Amino acid sequence: MLCHCQSLQPFAACCAPYLNRELSGQLAPTPLALMRSRYSAFVLGNGDYLLATWHPDTQGSLTSEELTEHGLNCQWLGLNIIFTRIEADGIHGVVEFKVRYREQGRVVLLHEQSYFERVAGRWLYRDGLINPPKIGANQPCPCGVTQHHIPKKYKHCCAKR
Repeated sequence: MLCHCQSLQPFAACCAPYLNRELSGQLAPTPLALMRSRYSAFVLGNGDYLLATWHPDTQGSLTSEELTEHGLNCQWLGLNIIFTRIEADGIHGVVEFKVRYREQGRVVLLHEQSYFERVAGRWLYRDGLINPPKIGANQPCPCGVTQHHIPKKYKHCCAKR
């Protein structure tokens, strides 16, 4: 079975080891891997994993039950990663994505730029910016890729995905 996160990898080799951490001992090694595994957790209604990977400073009064219910009450239609970046400090990361899901009969498109922080060696979802500003084609790509020490333009990098 292919992974729910649409990585085109088998679920057992992609998100499953992170979702079953008590069996595998594996933590998501990057913000992108955490983002993908959190999407899979929503699809599967795994509120425990979602809460465990949410930064305690920003999770507020969310409960595992609420997250499980939200995941199971939606039909998840797809995840599209726009870009991902780990900051030079190695502690902060960003993943911009679009996700489509059906809830109460209507299709919702969520476009978010999510922020992650590494705490005690594990990546945690901190918060996100819904509908982030558009990136101009000639602006430097937010993923941070350079060519000959010059930032690549967005149109020649992540916009091609």
